[in-house]
Amino acid sequence: MKRVHFIAIGGSAMHNLAIALHLKGYNVTGSDDEIFDPAKSRLEKYGLLPKNIGWNPDNIVPEIDAIILGMHARIDNPELLKAKELGIKIFSYPEYLYEQSKEKTRVVIGGSHGKTTITAMILHVLQHANIKTDYMVGAQLEGFEVMVKLSEDAEIMVLEGDEYLTSPIDRRPKFHLYKPNVALISGVAWDHINVFPTFEIYKDQFRQFANLITANGKLIYCADDENVKDIGTSVRSDVESIPYDVPEFVIENGVTNLIVDDKKVPLQVFGRHNLLNLMGAKNVCNSIGVSDEAFFEAIKTFKGASKRLELVKKNDTTAVYKDFAHAPSKLKATIGAMKEQFADRTLVACMELHTFSSLTDAFLCQYSGTMDVADCAIVYFNPHALEHKKLPPLDPVKVQNAFGNENIKVYTNSEQLVNDILAMDWENKNLLLMSSGNFDGVDFKDLANRIIK
Repeated sequence: MKRVHFIAIGGSAMHNLAIALHLKGYNVTGSDDEIFDPAKSRLEKYGLLPKNIGWNPDNIVPEIDAIILGMHARIDNPELLKAKELGIKIFSYPEYLYEQSKEKTRVVIGGSHGKTTITAMILHVLQHANIKTDYMVGAQLEGFEVMVKLSEDAEIMVLEGDEYLTSPIDRRPKFHLYKPNVALISGVAWDHINVFPTFEIYKDQFRQFANLITANGKLIYCADDENVKDIGTSVRSDVESIPYDVPEFVIENGVTNLIVDDKKVPLQVFGRHNLLNLMGAKNVCNSIGVSDEAFFEAIKTFKGASKRLELVKKNDTTAVYKDFAHAPSKLKATIGAMKEQFADRTLVACMELHTFSSLTDAFLCQYSGTMDVADCAIVYFNPHALEHKKLPPLDPVKVQNAFGNENIKVYTNSEQLVNDILAMDWENKNLLLMSSGNFDGVDFKDLANRIIK
């Protein structure tokens, strides 16, 4: 299938897959009703940016071998309807990734948190070991030009396994389509309330994922998480079950060191959750032939994935970090990591309620206690985001009550939030900005430059 058309090519995963197929020599076209950076610039760089924005049935011709359908497209999309009329094979992007990897050893990283970081760690180590690998990862990684790579000669494909829905016409979670030879589950903490209305329904998606492991495959799981442990200890008898937990470590002079065979292995990442991620990645690498010695040598130079406890700027007394954290479990882990790593500094932690789940009244109680260890905790949300997602208004007092901390400050105006942050004394203080968005246009780098002169 060498001629492929993308419906909704501007999506994060979609445009990366389009580039990967283009680099593999395929004839790639695409369409979308809106395309923003970085997708726009990256598609333009490879000559894949649609000449016209919008949907056009004339784009769909019988010569097309396959359609790849993005989640952003609707079921009544005119190009989708034309493709069905012509009988062209239609794939979701996870279906197509499976098609591209079904003859390879598939390593699939699942979990409510840590997926991107674990995938990034594995790819970093395999690159260091000169092991050819195809992959799909949910963030731009240092040393990797693209977020999706497909080739004919790599024997392994590493996939970040998202539990969200596959496409408008396929309501299965994405990671149910990959049929892993080696699977990892990092943690199970309720998310995507709009799709999985109860925790048990959500947890069951991971149990099904474990049941989809191929015969004589491996399940690597975090024994520190009781929900994951329950799945890991009850997996099929023909699947090898491998638990992992927090390794021995020590923090010295602001650097986290693993203790391995009575020797210290200095790391550039930190936090208990990242040490769990690291041990998950180690077990995966071991399962595909990488020795402990090679793993620890490589992991010393791993700087982290984009927006995952990523340093924006620092000096001797102050540091500004940004993180993708938005779900309750991620919030608690990220704040805890900052306090443990910089125990002698005051921590100002700001999070944005940005996703559908986080802005839902029924889900807000899941955030209770998640920001308690921060010295100054701030929650921001934009009332217009609620309107856009067709959700009822949120009362700031109700938000404060949901977090269970009367000292939490709630903002609905990002300009006021930035002004109040800049008015603080930043001596011996750190700032942590957590969101899957950007606090409605806040330039994190500019803010850090203004804090740290």
